[in-house]
Amino acid sequence: MPSVSRIVVITHGRADVEDALERVERLAGERGIEVVEESPDLAVVLGGDGTMLRSLKRFLGTGVPVMGVNFGRVGFLASMERDDLESGLGKAFSGDFEVVDLPTLEAEVGGERYPAVNDVLAVSGALGRMIELRWAIAGEDLGSVPCDGLIASTPSGSTAYNLSNGGPVLVWGLDAMAVTFVAPHSLHARPLVVPRSRDLEVTNLTGHVPVALLVDGHQIGELGEGDSVRVGLADQVSLLATLPESTFFQRYRDTFAS
Repeated sequence: MPSVSRIVVITHGRADVEDALERVERLAGERGIEVVEESPDLAVVLGGDGTMLRSLKRFLGTGVPVMGVNFGRVGFLASMERDDLESGLGKAFSGDFEVVDLPTLEAEVGGERYPAVNDVLAVSGALGRMIELRWAIAGEDLGSVPCDGLIASTPSGSTAYNLSNGGPVLVWGLDAMAVTFVAPHSLHARPLVVPRSRDLEVTNLTGHVPVALLVDGHQIGELGEGDSVRVGLADQVSLLATLPESTFFQRYRDTFAS
């Protein structure tokens, strides 16, 4: 079982977590666990999925797993609700948790590389203007699609913007990315699930309309006409700590099927 002697607590910064923060610190003190800012054994997040994703990215490559207590609206990535804080974190502090390896993406554009825990978006840079994107997988041209944009998402990101655009949900454990168009003006632009080592290349074919590139919700640049971005599964994984009873399918049922 994992050993926990040091934790870091991350919040979404709103007043509704102040009491929860005190509860976490009190529980940690009772267990002889130190609350630190650097080199923790476990990161405890008090927030929603946005705070969870930022925390997963913060600890990418460090070997620190991230466990969430839901203080957001959906909380799909969280292991417990706020009322279950003591019982859930009590188990985690005793080492009774599992760590799920979640694939990440890497976007390469203009000689720079950007890691993505959630998704990479190529969307119209002009409000209300359609764009035309050419796309290819593993070097094989799949044609061009008039659309509002394209989403490449990880399994953890597949239940976010990808899902709301009709893309597939990727079950944790799949080493793949989902590729989904946003409002395609085509009957043939269907989502794809793409395995590792099959990189996606997206090229802007639109004259006078730039394509904005966003990684995990933050714009990293634009594609002018003829410019391309390459997206593929990265070597690093993000580490999601979860209670044994808080499985993917239990979360899926409670969040989306009820």
